[in-house]
Amino acid sequence: MEIVIRRSEPADAAALQALYSGKAAYSGTLQLPFPSLPQWMARVEGGDNTQFSLVAEHDGQIVGNAGLSVEQHPRRRHVANIGMAVHDDHHGKGIGSQLLAAMIDLAENWLAVTRIELSVYTDNAAGVALYEKHGFQIEGTARHYAFRDGEYVDVYHMARIKG
Repeated sequence: MEIVIRRSEPADAAALQALYSGKAAYSGTLQLPFPSLPQWMARVEGGDNTQFSLVAEHDGQIVGNAGLSVEQHPRRRHVANIGMAVHDDHHGKGIGSQLLAAMIDLAENWLAVTRIELSVYTDNAAGVALYEKHGFQIEGTARHYAFRDGEYVDVYHMARIKG
């Protein structure tokens, strides 16, 4: 499966809205169901030198998205946070791994980031395995971190430190 990783563009807003409309995508992230197109238009158009968004594209369709936010506090400018999702119909095809590798490269080799942080639901075994494969380690568990599908769920806080 040929995947093209590229920067998100304003024209991608509708495709990103569709991606995050999938139950697995919004259940696995902090997104809410029924995302609006204006919300996604603002997110894609509002980038600056601290916010980066990449998409994974297959046969002209956006099948994944990853975002990176570089901390702005002077003592934490070496840190970035990452979040990502893969389209519900395209899990298990290596898309997340390609997106994550591209974000790690951008962060560590172009933005001088030496610590990348993320949170992942503890019941997301595939996500935890993906992040561990790319050098992230679990640093702790946050109980009742988020409300999802009628109940509070826990997350692992994970980080990768450039060696």
